[in-house]
Amino acid sequence: MTTQTAPPEAPAKQERRKLDENTLRNLGLVGVLVLLIVVGIITKPDLYSDPTWVKNNFLTILQQASAIGVVTVGMTFVIIGGGIDLSVGAIIALAGVWATTLATQSYGAGGMIFTALVVGIAVGLVNGVLISYGKLVPFIATLAMLVAARGLAAQISAKQTQVSANDFINSLASERLLGIPLLVWILFLVVAAGWVLLNRTTFGRRTVAVGGNPEAARLAGINVKRHTLLLYALSGLCCGIAAIMLTSQATSAQAAMANLYELDAIAAAIIGGTLLSGGRGTIVGALFGVLVFSTITNLFAINNLSTEVQNMVKGAIIVLAVLIQQFRYKSLTQLFKR
Repeated sequence: MTTQTAPPEAPAKQERRKLDENTLRNLGLVGVLVLLIVVGIITKPDLYSDPTWVKNNFLTILQQASAIGVVTVGMTFVIIGGGIDLSVGAIIALAGVWATTLATQSYGAGGMIFTALVVGIAVGLVNGVLISYGKLVPFIATLAMLVAARGLAAQISAKQTQVSANDFINSLASERLLGIPLLVWILFLVVAAGWVLLNRTTFGRRTVAVGGNPEAARLAGINVKRHTLLLYALSGLCCGIAAIMLTSQATSAQAAMANLYELDAIAAAIIGGTLLSGGRGTIVGALFGVLVFSTITNLFAINNLSTEVQNMVKGAIIVLAVLIQQFRYKSLTQLFKR
């Protein structure tokens, strides 16, 4: 008696199935956003009855999401590639502090932006070298960098807040283009670039391959070590951009800035559909994840609720998202195979 094996699924059908899954997931996140807005209308009807306030509040949510959204794009690439980066908040602090030293500010806005980007990329490269060539576990390598980068930022700033005296940098948070804050435009540009990089380039396909099966990727001719190095450099670049954005919003930088950003970025990527085990994820989903958390933060703020309760709600959402990934992914896959 011979057994017949099912023919492999055609690449076009696989791609179509992934698109259907991503669409369903994104629609679910849109539903969550709508639900949060409904909660806001119920709890604060006096505010939501004012169209001007609603518009300004929406722009406020987007602006609050801008910096963490940029970081989440880099984090999404790292997780899809099979890694994790716990040092993003510390990298932002180090890049921000280094960019606002008196010596750096003497070179003007260009010097500050260049410094923040270079510091971010450099620290990301160090992470990548430790993980790719030093064979350290990403969790350990980036955890060590979290501590080291925060310490170096505190050393450089002498544990003091460094004020930005550059008008151009400070105006980034207040300037608007077509009525939309400039920081939101920066977020959209980074998200668009990330989407193209992940979905329309060889780099993106290699990222998915490396995260899905590193050994198979190596046998296919992909330089896994070099690609992993580039992923952490990309994460560092996003941190450098975020450092300038946060410095603009606060008109200053300090060693404690961007505290717990690594957890927010990881959580946003996860609820956006990125698998912690690597090999699958979307930039659009990650953006929706960021917006969900920013909307929750805004909802708690307008209702004068404590940060502790807010963190508990966020934690519950993260757990729920991971459980959905574990128990629903296989069933959804079987559904779209029919």
